[in-house]
Amino acid sequence: MRSFVSRHRAPLRHVPTFAIARLTPQLAALCATLLACGAAHAVEGGTPITPFGIYDFGAGMLPPPTDLPAVGVRTTTYHSSQLRDNQGKAVPIGVDLTVNSVGLVAIKMTRATFLGANYGYGLIVPVMDLKLDLTIPTPAGPMRQSGSKRMQGDMQVMPLALQWVSPGLFQSAVLTVQAPTGSYDKSRLVNPGSNHWTLAPSYGVTYIGASGFELSSNLQLNLNSRNRDTGYRSGAELQHEFAAGQHVGDYTFGVGGFIYRQISDDHLHGVNVSNRASVNGLGPSLSFVRPGSGLPAIWLHAYKEFNGKNRSQGTQVALRLAFTL
Repeated sequence: MRSFVSRHRAPLRHVPTFAIARLTPQLAALCATLLACGAAHAVEGGTPITPFGIYDFGAGMLPPPTDLPAVGVRTTTYHSSQLRDNQGKAVPIGVDLTVNSVGLVAIKMTRATFLGANYGYGLIVPVMDLKLDLTIPTPAGPMRQSGSKRMQGDMQVMPLALQWVSPGLFQSAVLTVQAPTGSYDKSRLVNPGSNHWTLAPSYGVTYIGASGFELSSNLQLNLNSRNRDTGYRSGAELQHEFAAGQHVGDYTFGVGGFIYRQISDDHLHGVNVSNRASVNGLGPSLSFVRPGSGLPAIWLHAYKEFNGKNRSQGTQVALRLAFTL
């Protein structure tokens, strides 16, 4: 059941202006590009507005219609020790970024139908624990900046969730609205909230063959509004997530991953800024689902990012649990 996720991973938001005042022009430009100082080139903060790497097995599945909402929880740990520039090269700035998150989810699928699908709706509330340490080389020696914050992230409302089911094939379409409810302060180094709205339509599909081989995929488009405090509007983002594996009894073993691309330029106070963000991820995935047993469905994966540009590059471990009441 793909929607049992926190759908939030914290970005690098803002390094205060004084933090780059003594850098060489080259390093100052890199900081500005990758850490959203001034005219940042890539989505604001250098990471996606809504996180990727959350859909693996069962990406096209939503909970079945029930009298009570299905509930879920997802915990993730993300760590990065490097920033990548527009050519995908490591930036000479020391980085230690850790993001721990817990997301609480409620999905209510109904027996009402629309376009031949069961209709549902849902809500996701994430809580973030962020820590970032920077070591910036300067002519006067290394300059260090640190920031941390533990607070609620941006709430996501799903007013429309559709599920189509046929033998061996599950398809879903979800419209998600991310509201700027998370903690935000433009002077902070890191922020749990994005301080702007995001509209995110998505389509997921899962195919399970007679032999138990599964292919799953989810495609999502993020359309972002302007951050009123900074005048920055991040470009549109395309997120493709996938998994392939074999069912063995109640377990599924295989590999999952994602492809993330920023597909339009950012704007600062209406002025176009380029250098779009991108990254890929790949790693092992495992799930356990035993319908009707009363046990939670469980998904576990670990993804390593590679080919990053204009953003951080690191690793993610995620554990999801889902309960149908």
